[in-house]
Amino acid sequence: MKNIALVAHDNKKEDIVEWCDFNKGSLSSYCLYATGTTGKKIIEKTGLTINLLKSGPYGGDMQLGALIADGTLDCLIFFWDPLESQPHDVDVKAVLRIAVLYNIPTACNRATADMLISSSLFHGEPE
Repeated sequence: MKNIALVAHDNKKEDIVEWCDFNKGSLSSYCLYATGTTGKKIIEKTGLTINLLKSGPYGGDMQLGALIADGTLDCLIFFWDPLESQPHDVDVKAVLRIAVLYNIPTACNRATADMLISSSLFHGEPE
């Protein structure tokens, strides 16, 4: 894996920032992408280098979908809030759908993100 997308809904931004801070040693060796607000918050806390996309509701989710479809992204870490309706819910569902279609490993919560980042497959092909 080389290119990782980091995304979070408003109520989950603190969670993804904490997760990134905890894992910044591992994450620093990857090319990171994030939607605007999430990425800025991660950068402020961790100092990680991140390619910033637009904020989700302003086209960032669609940009993520395009990066998945063109083969750029290898992994999606998307802490989404299942209890809060989103004004751009159609875009969110499209990103998740395209990630499944292109067989992109996707973590939607901290437990799954922890499993992905600790996997030998995350750091390269097994011997």
